[in-house]
Amino acid sequence: MTVASALLTVRALDVRIGERALCSALDLDLNPGELLAIVGRNGIGKSTLLATLAGLRAPAAGSLRLAGRALADWPARMLARQRALLVQSQEDPFASTVLDTVLVGRHPHIGRWADESDADLDIALGALAAVSLRGFEQREVRSLSGGERQRVAIAAMLAQQAPLCLLDEPVTHLDLDYQIEALTLFARLAHEQGRAVVAVLHDLNQVLRFCDRVLLLTGAGAWVCGRVDDVLQAEVLSRAFCHPLKELRDEGRRFFVPA
Repeated sequence: MTVASALLTVRALDVRIGERALCSALDLDLNPGELLAIVGRNGIGKSTLLATLAGLRAPAAGSLRLAGRALADWPARMLARQRALLVQSQEDPFASTVLDTVLVGRHPHIGRWADESDADLDIALGALAAVSLRGFEQREVRSLSGGERQRVAIAAMLAQQAPLCLLDEPVTHLDLDYQIEALTLFARLAHEQGRAVVAVLHDLNQVLRFCDRVLLLTGAGAWVCGRVDDVLQAEVLSRAFCHPLKELRDEGRRFFVPA
């Protein structure tokens, strides 16, 4: 991978909380068309690293460049057109319909005093269709189940149409069929639409199935990054997750189970 083709370029990045190192000297080039997973134990710093990549917190050291421009130099509205962030949990302090909630994803593209256009509405409806929620447009968002609300959040992220998508535990709260639907959708965003997608995931078998590369945080700032098949090895994972894992194979596909 070359810096020239990378959408997001990370150099010598240090991420810390107080004196605790979460990720040290990270070098990463994220290209359009690839899906990168971030994995590691609970509390190791995956979400904090993702927030740093999104520009929501300053790194302790190092540089971040989006489309060749320092991340900190992007004006907020322009950055929102380039980078979409799906957070772990959704808060809805005020009543809103599902459609209006998804249309929030269009706000970076709409003038300060302008209303949503028919084109914006079509994009939002298409995003709802992509997560199997057509017909939910007028539902009050606070009446939804946790899984339904998560799919609305995914739809809002889709409506933003950003080249870089950063997803923090995006399949949380989803039933298995919707997990597969969502992960298939994220893979299409990368492989068919040419977006760069980063997702914090917990299921290693989903990473094996859907992702191109993986960044494994192993503790005390250490990390391993590379092709999924190269990084996800039983010995490496057993150390990283503090429990022995066994690799299985079925018709050429790899799986990991606790030993």
